[in-house]
Amino acid sequence: MLMDSPPQAALQLAGVSKNFGPVAALRSGSLTVQPGSIHALVGENGAGKSTLVKIVAGVHRRDGGDFFLDGQAVDFGSTAESKAAGIAVIYQEPTLFPDLSVTENIFMGRQILGRMRRIDKATMYREAGKLFQGLGVHIDPRRPALGLSIADQQIIEIAKAISLDAKVLIMDEPTAALSGVEVERLFTVARRLRDEGRALVFISHRFDEVFDLCDAVTVMRDGSYIGTRPIAETTVTEMVNLMVGREVADLFPKQDTDIGDVVLKVEGLQSAGVFHDVSFTVRRGEIVGLAGLVGAGRSEIARAVFGVDRYDSGTVSMSGTAVPARNPRAAIRSGMAFIPEDRRKQGLVTDASVAENIAGVIRRGLAKGGLLTKAQENRAVAPWAARLEVKTSSLDAPAKTMSGGNQQKVVIAKWLATKPDLLIIDEPTRGIDVGTKSEVHRLLSELAGQGLAILMISSELPEVLGMADRVLVVSEGRLTADLTREQATPETVMHAATASSGSQEMAR
Repeated sequence: MLMDSPPQAALQLAGVSKNFGPVAALRSGSLTVQPGSIHALVGENGAGKSTLVKIVAGVHRRDGGDFFLDGQAVDFGSTAESKAAGIAVIYQEPTLFPDLSVTENIFMGRQILGRMRRIDKATMYREAGKLFQGLGVHIDPRRPALGLSIADQQIIEIAKAISLDAKVLIMDEPTAALSGVEVERLFTVARRLRDEGRALVFISHRFDEVFDLCDAVTVMRDGSYIGTRPIAETTVTEMVNLMVGREVADLFPKQDTDIGDVVLKVEGLQSAGVFHDVSFTVRRGEIVGLAGLVGAGRSEIARAVFGVDRYDSGTVSMSGTAVPARNPRAAIRSGMAFIPEDRRKQGLVTDASVAENIAGVIRRGLAKGGLLTKAQENRAVAPWAARLEVKTSSLDAPAKTMSGGNQQKVVIAKWLATKPDLLIIDEPTRGIDVGTKSEVHRLLSELAGQGLAILMISSELPEVLGMADRVLVVSEGRLTADLTREQATPETVMHAATASSGSQEMAR
């Protein structure tokens, strides 16, 4: 499918297809990016975005369709050919050589030589410094790459691309592991590159970032091109409808529930230098949102309540019974369940099967005579996998083979299997596509409707406002507001979140 576009487009793909055996990963992928622009590429997991990017990067060769760079037909057989043609891909987690300096990483394989063909480190350091100066960032060219933040590693990859005179830069989910301040720095760099006339492709699930940064957006669905819109002429609702192929009038299907008795009561919780005098309740059937800026102490409060982190004073009780401090097992016995922010590292054993993960907390209770067969385990977890509509080829399949959204469902299923009275869920939809987000939101609403008390920590303000019956705002380790659903607006939450910090940026 050819698209109407001027011949001077920096990058153009039209009707591109790619099959892996009988599986069509890409049916008809199209993308046209102009020089001097930032172009968003969005779609649900499995939409074909990654396959399209890998064709541009030279990882895969297309089976059909057209591929042009600066109006010239190209067909890359390797990543080296793609880089030589002026294309650079900045991934979510760059892979630098940790034992080499920042400069050595930038000039790896093409070191500047001086007299006697010796490596001229002084010139390389100067050139690296100029690259960072041009990007408006401060990174010591001489320091080792070991210990650098993900944000700094991405900047180094961008500097490397600029040193190679890359004309097209593709940023694949670059903000997933960054703080709000780091995201803004990355966006400042991206805008500088755009203003220099380079073409950028930005892949993200975060609509606020797409609308803040990009000039145009292309939507893909089920391996096919769906449409392209100027950012100024589209809305979140239109983008969602194009992505999922159905009307999603409400991303936050919150149903009214009967709020019952207090399940969780936290009084005077304090941890020196982390949070101070924290008191709140969560009732049966209630979703309480915990909002605030990066570093405000939201996750730390949740971890302390569940007994993962220590606290110096205060009490935590479940249905009127005190829960011992620093004792997750006691918290579980009291009826708590905790889904951490980083599901892959803290909530999931990726090499273990789907069944083993779901049975992770309840396994001891399933064993009979100290023995638990795989068949028994599968029978016990199958209803939970079905209830959450976990998409997997088999309960015996490794969790690492699943999409991020299905991994999140597995972690939720694991804790629901404990039949808790309280669910603490940290960043429930981070890193998953919009269709799955809607499914998770619907599930949380249904659970609350069945009487489960839910404490939800989220950095996405629309998610907090859309799902919470009540919003608690944390600023510098203190609760600065307890807002009803009617009182909670972007303005009231932001005012409380910046009450003592002076910052004006909500955590992304």
